[in-house]
Amino acid sequence: MLKIEVTKSEKKRVLVIDALNMFLRSYTIIPSMNPQGLPNGGTIGFIKSLQLLCREFRPDEVVICWDGHGGSEKKRQLNKEYKQGRRPVRFNRRMIDLPEDEVYKNRRDQQLRLHDYLNDMPVIQLQQDYVEADDIISYISSHKKYKDWYKIIVSSDKDFFQLCHDPDTYIWRPIQKELINGTQLVYKYKVHPINFALVRAIDGDSSDNLKGVPRIGMKTMVKHFPYLENERQVDMFEILTQCSMQQKKKAVHKKLLEHKDLIISNYKIMQLYEPSISHQGKKKIDFILDNFNPLFNKINITKMLMKDGQGSLNLTALWVAFKKLTQ
Repeated sequence: MLKIEVTKSEKKRVLVIDALNMFLRSYTIIPSMNPQGLPNGGTIGFIKSLQLLCREFRPDEVVICWDGHGGSEKKRQLNKEYKQGRRPVRFNRRMIDLPEDEVYKNRRDQQLRLHDYLNDMPVIQLQQDYVEADDIISYISSHKKYKDWYKIIVSSDKDFFQLCHDPDTYIWRPIQKELINGTQLVYKYKVHPINFALVRAIDGDSSDNLKGVPRIGMKTMVKHFPYLENERQVDMFEILTQCSMQQKKKAVHKKLLEHKDLIISNYKIMQLYEPSISHQGKKKIDFILDNFNPLFNKINITKMLMKDGQGSLNLTALWVAFKKLTQ
């Protein structure tokens, strides 16, 4: 793991967690069961992951962001295929064989139980109807409260790469076990974070069912438009203008011009530079962040762990982290 350098004048750190991304990772692989014989790996695995993150990054504040009800609806109005046709998330453990309706109920129950745990922890939970967690995370990353803090975003979603245009923003990718900042992104992909959404809009995103321009990926864009590496936000119309001015147009120029509308639509959906949150929604987030009072009810959490058959779970490192968060 790449450590953030610790100095005597070390900045504060806020850990910003893509909650559903972290929950689903535990839900599919952790073989934990409650006393009733039902899976609770999503709940327990999330708590164990939170402990690991707090131990490694020693945050001064933790913000956990959830997708709101109907969170994808606004973006689906731009592209009805957005996040459609996804395979349902299922356990990848042979020992668990629940009927489809019970799998759905169990997943919902695990998420509700996780909320019960988090409500007794000194963490901030944010969720808004018709808003995706991605947009909330984007808003937090540029929030005035965290202006001089290190922002560590926890998610395996590449869409967050674009937020690394802020030098104090890092992405921790738990599956890949890598901590990435803007400098590393430019070195690895030859694309500056400020232009990452544009290149992703051209490349597409199969995980969200967003088709890209056929056979025009990131490497092709970097080869033909090397200035995407520079710390200057490139407008889509600048790319299209360059394509249209080519006397001898190559395949890349023709395809970009041909799929202009697709690229513009994808960009509107994928960009996080201007989060899709209403003015009132932003004010609500401001109020929660500015007035947060970290409370820790260890007794309630211990009772829940006992009831869920996890009384022997060692969370000493998490308790230590929580003590810091409540000081």
